[in-house]
Amino acid sequence: MGTRVRRFGILTSGGDCPGLNAAIRGVAKAASGRYGMEVVGISRGYRGLIEGEARTLGQDDFSGILTLGGTILGASREKPFKSCDEGSCSDAEAGMDKPERILENMDRLKLDALVVLGGNGTNTTAHLLSQRGVPVIGLPKTIDNDIWGTELSFGFHSAMDIAAESIDRLHSTALSHDRAMVIELMGHKAGWLALHAGVAAGGDVILIPELPYQVSEVAASLEKRRAEGKRFSIVVVAEGALSAEEAALPKKERKRRREAEPYPSIGYRVAAEIEQAIGMEARVTVLGYLQRGGTPSPYDRVLATAFGTAAAELLDAGRFGLMVAMNDGRIGTVPLSVVAGKTRTVPVEHPLLGTARLVGTCLGVPD
Repeated sequence: MGTRVRRFGILTSGGDCPGLNAAIRGVAKAASGRYGMEVVGISRGYRGLIEGEARTLGQDDFSGILTLGGTILGASREKPFKSCDEGSCSDAEAGMDKPERILENMDRLKLDALVVLGGNGTNTTAHLLSQRGVPVIGLPKTIDNDIWGTELSFGFHSAMDIAAESIDRLHSTALSHDRAMVIELMGHKAGWLALHAGVAAGGDVILIPELPYQVSEVAASLEKRRAEGKRFSIVVVAEGALSAEEAALPKKERKRRREAEPYPSIGYRVAAEIEQAIGMEARVTVLGYLQRGGTPSPYDRVLATAFGTAAAELLDAGRFGLMVAMNDGRIGTVPLSVVAGKTRTVPVEHPLLGTARLVGTCLGVPD
């Protein structure tokens, strides 16, 4: 148990995603309405906390934002504990002790605690602040669903809906032109989004980072479909997908080879590999930031609200150094120390991979 919280700061850090405003609303309405706390909105994530850019939020600020995309607080990718290497900081930032500045501004703003909404980097920073004595609570948001310690992050379901609908729309044009349609989705280190959206929309091939693909397996699968009279194919590729050959290389060598390739992203390379292997015309759609925008799905609104109100309960109980999480279908907490520095990837034995194989989906590797 800690000191009772009377006034706390809330910030959103990293990339935006659907559900951030719903979570802000959940925290703020419960904390102010039920527990009588003052809510201070911090602008532009950790950068706003470093620069002291904040204001007290009233009912009008967090009313009517449940269905609103983005974040009313703004966000940045500021990482206060990242070293300021030569050329990576402005002159004003050089020599600045950002964590110390955060502590000073929390004292100046009279904040008893901090609630941070973000992904892996945000919650890792929250843990580091906790080690500095900051009473902090984390909430998991990311469309990649790759935060360690929670089965679900808000933003994931909305992005999956958008991605699946986009794949649905590609089916008709693929059929009309006898093409392989390659759609590239987000997911740099984890393939949760590509896997779920691909299964939901009937992707014929799904390539994710956890299963380095073999071009020969993809080609054989597409040739088999063509021999069966299926004139088109849908290939779903996570942005972090890599070939088996790449996976065997040291990370620096892999990066060097990627940079030397003529393709703007992995989706384009996969399309070229398909055309070269079997002569099938391939076209690429990179969904990009569309996956992160717009109104959150009803599921994400519920999840974000539940996470937000759980954070308010933790504030009232004086429990800190925790991230709100969902496991086994129940909302609870995990220590930020457990979350920090880890990525939740798709296990190679995950049941949904088995489901995909059983309906004939090629995963780029031998069954």
